[in-house]
Amino acid sequence: MTVLRAFDEAHNRLSLADIARLTKIERAAVRRLVLTLVHLGYVRKDENRYSLTPRVLVLGSGFLRGNQFGRRVQPLMELCARELGYSVSLAMRDGAAAVYVAQSSQQNARYTFGFTVGSRLSLLSTSIGRMLLAWGDEAWAKEMIETLPIERFTSETLMDRDRIAAEVDAIRDSGASIVEAEFEAGAVGISVPVGPLGSAEAALGLSEPMSVISSPDYPRLVEILHRHAGEIAEALR
Repeated sequence: MTVLRAFDEAHNRLSLADIARLTKIERAAVRRLVLTLVHLGYVRKDENRYSLTPRVLVLGSGFLRGNQFGRRVQPLMELCARELGYSVSLAMRDGAAAVYVAQSSQQNARYTFGFTVGSRLSLLSTSIGRMLLAWGDEAWAKEMIETLPIERFTSETLMDRDRIAAEVDAIRDSGASIVEAEFEAGAVGISVPVGPLGSAEAALGLSEPMSVISSPDYPRLVEILHRHAGEIAEALR
């Protein structure tokens, strides 16, 4: 699994040496692991480079089917997006990151930021990540804020841990996370929790250019997100 996770959008075709460097696994062991993955059909070889095959999607489909995302969650996502007029995404806590587990498929969506189901997002600098910190387990959130590397995504990204902690506290009090231009220049993210305070492991949100959504729109969008987040929480339960 560590070898499979070495492949991402920045590393989609890797040599054995690349994989050994990224995983910090001995090269001889990497070779055996990669050959096993090739044999099982999860990785393909092209000369001296390796890449993932579509079979890796099967690994995640069991989680989605087991939690009835297609039958119960996806229709609620579509209803939410239709009422908002914007695409929405559902993310869940995955260790030290947020991972998208569902997205609406609005045909009239005007913008895309290039993220799909399975994309991992920063907990510290995104609206949906801070929402997970604010309404998740407090001990875990405190550890994440104190230890996670802080990456500068834009000139507006908060780089001070005390300020990030203060933002998370404010989100916990308000029940909504709004992050402007910290993760994507010129974009605003708005998120709400899916689940109860202190144990929520999912968040529902949207991201749009600030030229399209302005601060007077925020209360209405938050109210709609909250209403549908409650329905999604029931479906997941």
